Amino acid sequence: MDPQTTVVLDRDDIRRTLVRIAHEIVEKNPDRAVALVGIHRRGAHLARRLQPLTSELLDSAVPLGSVDIAFYRDDLRSLGGARAGGSEFPVVHSTELDFSVDARTIVIVDDVLYTGRTVRAAIDVIFDYGRPAKIQLATLVDRGHRELPIRPDYVGKNIPTSTDQRVNVRVDEVDGVDEVTIAPVLGADGGTQSDGTPSRSAAA
Repeated sequence: MDPQTTVVLDRDDIRRTLVRIAHEIVEKNPDRAVALVGIHRRGAHLARRLQPLTSELLDSAVPLGSVDIAFYRDDLRSLGGARAGGSEFPVVHSTELDFSVDARTIVIVDDVLYTGRTVRAAIDVIFDYGRPAKIQLATLVDRGHRELPIRPDYVGKNIPTSTDQRVNVRVDEVDGVDEVTIAPVLGADGGTQSDGTPSRSAAA
């Protein structure tokens, strides 16, 4: 590992954190009308891990879905205009919401909360499918630097960062390891985000 890279959460830390978040979700939603919706890519895997934990606590199956925000990004036009210069459109995954979101509390699950723009896009996707009673946000890491008025309801770990650092969330399903690291940003373009998409000063 690069000596400039710091591990802030390991496999056991992430497991314990998800168990705690599951308990907090259940405590905050005693009416049980709750569903989990993960943001692709790694947020969707975290939501999939939270689903059996919350279902066991509620003694009933919690609906699980995932959303892709690729075409809801507020920088999509600039990405398209820059494509000839070497930039690529974001990787597109499928949105899966195989249940009614109407009158439910939807808990959006993401890996890293940064500017709030990814979450804003995810909210737009969900409202295209119906009208939830409430939307809450669970994030494994909150690194600060918000650009939109978005605040998480459930936080795994608050990690103070500077804008010249990057937070990398790796999950076993994608990366073969569970860990969260902080490292310096490499290159003038800011490297990549934890989901592999090109980084901007305003990212997730």
